[in-house]
Amino acid sequence: MPVESGSAAARQAKQKRKSHSLSIRRTNSTEQERSGLQRDMLEGQESKLPLSVRSNLLDLFSQIEREFENIYVENLELRREIETLNDRLAADGQAFEGADLAKGALKTKASHSTSQLSQKLKTTYKASTSKIVSSFKATTSRAVCQLVKEYVGHRDGIWDLSVTRTQPMVLGTASADHSAMLWSIETGKCLLKYMGHQGSVNSIKFHPTEQMALTASGDQTAHIWRYMVQLPTPQPVADISQTPCEEDVDFSDKDEADNEVEGPIDCPSVRVATTTLRSHQGVVIAADWLVGGKQVVTASWDRAANLYDVETSELVHSLTGHDQELTHCCTHPTQRLVVTSSRDTTFRLWDFRDPSIHSVNVFQGHTDTVTSAVFTVGDNVVSGSDDRTVKVWDLKNMRSPIATIRTDSAVNRISVSVNQKIIALPHDNRQVRLFDMSGVRLARLPRSNRQGHRRMVCCSAWCEDNTSCNLFTCGFDRQAIGWNINIPALLQEK
Repeated sequence: MPVESGSAAARQAKQKRKSHSLSIRRTNSTEQERSGLQRDMLEGQESKLPLSVRSNLLDLFSQIEREFENIYVENLELRREIETLNDRLAADGQAFEGADLAKGALKTKASHSTSQLSQKLKTTYKASTSKIVSSFKATTSRAVCQLVKEYVGHRDGIWDLSVTRTQPMVLGTASADHSAMLWSIETGKCLLKYMGHQGSVNSIKFHPTEQMALTASGDQTAHIWRYMVQLPTPQPVADISQTPCEEDVDFSDKDEADNEVEGPIDCPSVRVATTTLRSHQGVVIAADWLVGGKQVVTASWDRAANLYDVETSELVHSLTGHDQELTHCCTHPTQRLVVTSSRDTTFRLWDFRDPSIHSVNVFQGHTDTVTSAVFTVGDNVVSGSDDRTVKVWDLKNMRSPIATIRTDSAVNRISVSVNQKIIALPHDNRQVRLFDMSGVRLARLPRSNRQGHRRMVCCSAWCEDNTSCNLFTCGFDRQAIGWNINIPALLQEK
C-alpha cells in the first residue's frame, strides 16, 4: 500500500508540474550531473517519504534554484547597465537631485527611459540614503519647539489668527462661532470678544499703527472695529520642558476630541462695528490692510476682491479675473501690492503702486486650490495649496518657482518669519512643519495626545517681537497655541 500511494503521489506531482509549467530552460550536462549527485546523496538519507516522491521534489527544487540563478544573472546585468547609464549621465552633466527644475531643460531633453532610470535609482537607494541622513541628524544641533501657552475659549473651530503690530501686543483669533477674540499672549486670558458678525468670522488682521481690527465674515461683510484692552499682570510661566522638534510624537487618533473646553468666557464684548464694508455677493473669506492703513482689501467667494477706502467705506476697485472662489488675500508690508489666491489653482498679483495703472500678474504652478499666498520682506511670494505643495516665487521672474516643498498633506494658511525667513506650514493632518526659503525642512512641531493640535491646523502666524511666544497656530480643535521656536543658526544654514 505505501508503494501504491507513493506512485499516486508521484503521478499527481507530475500532473501538477505539467499544468503549472515554470518555463525553465534545461541547463548543460554539469547541472544534470550535479542533480544526479544530489539524488544519490538523498537516497542515502533516511526519510519516511517514498523515493519517487523525494526524487520529484528534488527535481522541482532544482528547477526553482536554476530560475533564481537566472534572475540573479539578469540582476547583475541590469546593475552594470545602470552604472553605465549613470556614468553617461554624469559625463553629460545631468544631475537629477540637484537639477534646477525651474528651467525646464531636463523635461525637454531627458527621454522617457532616462526618467524611469532616475526613479529606479531613487527608489533603490532610498533606504540607505535615509540611514545616512539620520546619522547626520544625530550629530547636528536640534531645533527646539516649546509649547508655551494654549488659548481656549471659542465654541467652534478657529479659522485665522493674527498678532497686533503695536503695543499693547495681543493675539487675535477668528472663529466659526461668529466671534473674534483678543487674548493676552503672556497669560492666555481673553481680553475682549467681538460679536458684531452674523456668520462665521473667517479672518482677522490688525491696523499697522492704531488699535483697530479688520474681520471678514460669512455674512458677506467685513467689519472694522476699535478695541481698548488692559493687559493683566503676567504670572510665572510653568516649567515646561523643552521638546526637540519631531520627537515624542503620537499619531494616534484616540481621544481626539477630549479636553475640549467649552466654559464661559468672562471678558468684555464689542457688538457694533465702526465701519461695515458691504458689496460682496458671497462669503468674505479674508481681508487685509494695505500699507499705511488707509485702504483695505477683501476676498470673497463671489470670485472678486474689493479695495475699500477706510474713512469713507466706499468701494474703490473691484478686482476680478479669478474663475472660481477666492480663498485668501494678503498685502505687502511696505508696498502697495496685493496677492489673491483662488480655487482655480492660481494666485494673482495686483500692483497699485502707480495710481494710473493697475497691473495684474497670474501665477500658475499648482494643480489644486491655492489656499494662501503671502509676501516676504524681500521680493518673494510663498504659496500653499491643497495639492500638498508650497512654492517660493521671485516677483522678478514669475514663470517658475525658485523652490518647491512637497508634503504629505494639504497646506492651509501659511506664514513667513520676517527675521529668520522660516515658513510655517499648517496641515490638514494636524501637523505643523517649518521650512527655510530654499525648501529645506527644519523641524516639525511636536504633537501628541498631551500637547499640540488634535484636529486640522488652519493657520499660523509669527510674532518675533515677543520673547515668550514667536509662533502661533490655530485649528478646528477650538484652540490656539503659542510656541517658542529656537532654530540654531547652524541648522538654518544647511
